Amino acid sequence: MSEKSANPFTETDNSNLKRENPIIIEESNSESKKRKTEAEVLTSEESKRHDSGTEEKKQKQQQIAEKEFKIEANAAEDKGSRHSMEDAWVVLLDASLDSPPGKLRCAHFAIYDGHGGRLAAEYAQKNLHKNVVSSGLPRELLDVKAAKKAILDGFQKTDQSLLQESTSGGWQDGATAVCVWVLGQKVFIANIGDAKAVLARSSIIDGPQNHPDGVSPLKAIVLTREHKAIYPQERARIQKAGGNRHFKKVGVVATPDIHSFDLTDREHFIILGCDGLWGVFGPSDAVEFVQKLLKEGLTVAAVSRRLVREAVRERRCKDNCTAIIIVFKHS
Repeated sequence: MSEKSANPFTETDNSNLKRENPIIIEESNSESKKRKTEAEVLTSEESKRHDSGTEEKKQKQQQIAEKEFKIEANAAEDKGSRHSMEDAWVVLLDASLDSPPGKLRCAHFAIYDGHGGRLAAEYAQKNLHKNVVSSGLPRELLDVKAAKKAILDGFQKTDQSLLQESTSGGWQDGATAVCVWVLGQKVFIANIGDAKAVLARSSIIDGPQNHPDGVSPLKAIVLTREHKAIYPQERARIQKAGGNRHFKKVGVVATPDIHSFDLTDREHFIILGCDGLWGVFGPSDAVEFVQKLLKEGLTVAAVSRRLVREAVRERRCKDNCTAIIIVFKHS
């Protein structure tokens, strides 16, 4: 808005003013300055009220948008043919921990795939999200850059303290990780290692009327990139890291890949899984399997159990198998 339109003194219609009255037409310099100052004050106050109203409107829109969907999630695990279960997982629909809930919805999900033991996976399970929150994870207003920095710092803090614990305790194990944070309408994915996250997203142009069962197949989108020493880029990065203690010896570095995307009504669910699950399920195969069961009306808990049971009992997964299904229910 220009100063002219905001200033009530400059919008006055002067067509009926009489030239015989110079007092009205020609103001003194002091009076002109006074009126100008008053106009500037009014303009400033109007601007503040406008900015305040805009901010309140944005916050209300954000709160309304967040109420348009809810999250349901559950996990299932099976040790497969292994003698012990070395995976650990986290499902927190309210991830505010002990702090008062902020304006932003905060949910957290993670799978930690232990290698050589369960201690490192359990340590990350108990400490990583806490370290991310303490590193400044936004709770009031969404700041993507700040959120990614908090996640990165949280991983590094966890790695440093884990190395100290493993040294003093003589641990010989490590862990990979795949983590999800939902902040408001934004989803953040972070991973190190070969655990994977797969998103089920509907097509914009495809509709259920085009399919005999009335259900459009969802597209499987892999949200993570594997860190394995067999990849030249990863092998060089791991070697450059110097193989810090046992957490790095299993082919994992403490710097995760971090990605984010907006949550719309096209995003239906995310599947988190350790390498045991993805060793017998392809991304599209897993999405189709889960979509079918959800369409049949099964609960998220039942679907996660069926997915793991299918992997271990029917597809002969010999490794530990853990899966988390995160469903976004749009109103």
